[in-house]
Amino acid sequence: MKMAVERGLVVLIGLILQLTVSLFFYLFFIENIVAINILFGVISILLTLALIKNSKNYSYTLPIIIILILFPIIGALLYIIYKNSQNSSKALRKIKQSELDSKKYLIQDENIRDEYKDVSRIRYLSDFSRFPVSTNNDVSYYPLGEEAFKVMLEELRKAEKFIFFEYFIVAHGTMWDSILEILKEKATKGVDVRVIYDDVGCISTLDKNYHLELEKYGIKCIVFNRLNPIGSVFMNNRDHRKILVIDGKVAFSGGINIADEYINVNSRFGHWKDNGIRISGDGVWNYTVMFLTMWNSYKNEDEDFTKFKYDFSDKKEHTGFVCPYGESPLDEEVTGEDVYLNILNQANDYVYIFTPYLIIDTDMVNALSLAVKRGVDVRIVIPGIPDKKLVYTLTESYAEPLIKSGVKIYKYTPGFVHSKVFVSDDKIATVGTINMDYRSLYLHFECGCYFENVDIIKDVKNDLVETMAKSHEVTKKEAEPNFIKSIWQALLRLIAPLM
Repeated sequence: MKMAVERGLVVLIGLILQLTVSLFFYLFFIENIVAINILFGVISILLTLALIKNSKNYSYTLPIIIILILFPIIGALLYIIYKNSQNSSKALRKIKQSELDSKKYLIQDENIRDEYKDVSRIRYLSDFSRFPVSTNNDVSYYPLGEEAFKVMLEELRKAEKFIFFEYFIVAHGTMWDSILEILKEKATKGVDVRVIYDDVGCISTLDKNYHLELEKYGIKCIVFNRLNPIGSVFMNNRDHRKILVIDGKVAFSGGINIADEYINVNSRFGHWKDNGIRISGDGVWNYTVMFLTMWNSYKNEDEDFTKFKYDFSDKKEHTGFVCPYGESPLDEEVTGEDVYLNILNQANDYVYIFTPYLIIDTDMVNALSLAVKRGVDVRIVIPGIPDKKLVYTLTESYAEPLIKSGVKIYKYTPGFVHSKVFVSDDKIATVGTINMDYRSLYLHFECGCYFENVDIIKDVKNDLVETMAKSHEVTKKEAEPNFIKSIWQALLRLIAPLM
């Protein structure tokens, strides 16, 4: 926590300096304030029109529009600074180029395409999000982080060629220390060990120069999007992915980060309900390319990704459709949200959902409500014990309208739900890192895995059913806030896309 406070203060000082410069600019030209107000009023109108014209999601852009209208000078300056920061970011430009370059490695098998050509949900992922679908995968689902962690250690010990490790949070403790010992041992034996962790995700858990310590052990390391005192308030694009690839043979993902609470050691929020998945088969390649895309945007060391591809050609059994997919704020597709919406819009019987945060736009609210009106049983499990009280108040604000529309909301009584899961009609599921909030859906780099007619779908459903049995169903009366709380929730909703 001390590290987080120290680094946060540096960032705060940088922000204050930037605002001070803006204030001096304002005072310097105060004699011509009328003309300046008119000028910025016109600019704010033009920027507002541009936002309306180009917006993919009005719920997300509404707060920015309100600031532009109410505070033209401040709004215009913040918008210009933000856009300049976004467009001038060398790191983001490199990531975008790396994403474009990596598309050549994501090639769909035409024989498999023929099998799903009439299934629009799958065609969207392969044709528009450009992630190939495969049918020869062994998949395991772990309903708790500690169960997934045990298997992760077993597979790490088998590594012979490379280990690719990309996580939002890494924290000292039982979980990371156990993994680190294996990584150090493998690095000394010549295994190519690469680690990516997010600077904001680890601000309170790792020293700012921790990557140098890893490099002493022969472990290559990248710290994603390091905090910068100048303009860091606009550095909203975080690497929220959870990816572990071993020798191209096995991949792990899901909700768990690398910290002890995720395996129910020293959890501050009661029982930590999370999950993980393990894949062996052609689906591993999608995760491998996602990792290498991010890695080579920072360190351009791999001219040919295919050297990391394992040959599963002798594995012919059809095990259902599997498609690991990535979400990026830098492309035209809003893949994470579109996958969720496609599941809701095409469900016939039920859709059960795990999400730690429920901060959604009108498209998602309408899709959930319309599914119920079509006779679909829609249920959402959220935490019973919050990790962030302000965010939890926002989550609760969506319970009232959803419950009134017929959606069933459950609070996980024993503790905190961190899983991000959809399962529908006993044949479709998606498991990954994508929360139902603005940050995950629009700002972060994320990943998920889509399953159709795969055996583990029954395990995913059973997990949700068993969790709901331990949870409390929220009633209409409980969901109705008092007058003061309703006003507070409305204000929070207004700024939710900016949080």
